[in-house]
Amino acid sequence: MHINDILHETFSALLSNKVRSGLTILGIVIGIASVISMLAIGQGAKNSVNSSIQSIGSNLIMVMPGAQRGPGTMVSSGRGSAKTLELEDAEALAKELSSTVKAVAPDVTGRYQITARGNNTNTQVVGTTNSYQTVRNVQVAEGSFISDGQVSSGSRVAVIGPSTRDDLFGENAASVIGQTIKVNKIGFKVMGVTVSKGSSGMSNQDDIVYIPISTAQRLLSGNKYVSTISVSAVDANSTTQAQEDITTLLLKQHGITDATKADFNIMNQADILSTASSVTNIFTILLGSVAGISLVVGGIGIMNMMLTTVTERTREIGLRKAIGAKRRDISLQFLIEAVVLTFLGGFFGIILGWLISFGITYFGVLQTQVSVFSVILAFSVSAIIGIVFGYYPARRAASLNPIDALRYE
Repeated sequence: MHINDILHETFSALLSNKVRSGLTILGIVIGIASVISMLAIGQGAKNSVNSSIQSIGSNLIMVMPGAQRGPGTMVSSGRGSAKTLELEDAEALAKELSSTVKAVAPDVTGRYQITARGNNTNTQVVGTTNSYQTVRNVQVAEGSFISDGQVSSGSRVAVIGPSTRDDLFGENAASVIGQTIKVNKIGFKVMGVTVSKGSSGMSNQDDIVYIPISTAQRLLSGNKYVSTISVSAVDANSTTQAQEDITTLLLKQHGITDATKADFNIMNQADILSTASSVTNIFTILLGSVAGISLVVGGIGIMNMMLTTVTERTREIGLRKAIGAKRRDISLQFLIEAVVLTFLGGFFGIILGWLISFGITYFGVLQTQVSVFSVILAFSVSAIIGIVFGYYPARRAASLNPIDALRYE
């Protein structure tokens, strides 16, 4: 048989039972759309997390208090909550490592109740210095950031994020510069509002209040220790050397001769990005695998339909073989029917998957990204499913005895 004849017979057979063919195609459509949309969601989540990490600063190195449990491990004892880092450590880093370090910003961080005009919110409060702007890539949309003079004098001033501003003063509020907010019942004058950075998962970089570190230590934490020392290397190539220099200097500052007994630990931006990427990659694979199950179910639906079709057309198969049709012709005809079903399902599935991804992005749920790879993967899988699940029914049809087939009722 010529290929044109086979295709003509294929579409005639599929159109003879439109409802059954449509339902079978629907199974593949749902499977393909699920794979594409789930991979798009996973990629979008990865991009969102990476963007948030990149936005916290350039060439960032974070020094946190707490002894590391073992060489090369990422888990530490009391990381962030231990009291081993002081302002003097940050000052030493800024003074002695100017060749590899661009800026140093210590901070004291905690969550406190913030009130203003009868409104209140529980927000992260960061006591820091003017260098925090450079190190953590903080930009001011209105007003100004904390100055070195305000840190020296322990001023009660605050720079707030846009989310905090909206929570306390309303989304339609005019300029809030000069307004008073209370942090843990202590009054602070608002002197600036930062540019929005957006949120990722449970982390919202716009829901924040910045105050001078000296004020935070005196009025909030009540001690001289800092939560983190953020360091910006002079460039990306200097990050590794800067990290080594920081380790050496802090060991000397703390009088520690054995590096394995360090009472601090260091993580650079690349480490954070690598860890986040590995988590989101696993998340994407998991989503794709779950969606892939629906493709297998759709493939089983194709096999079931084709087996039913073979049974219904047994006499037709016998007649074809009786007038000279070869086993190869019969097998090819039924195999092409299965492949056409999956190709149609794949085509409409790609459109539906793109529409779902577009809808998620359009309604602001997540910034998804449909990749060419996911489209090619989904379409290839649909073709493979058509061949794999169509092979057995096609082989069964081709192996029918023509005499028995003609007698079949």
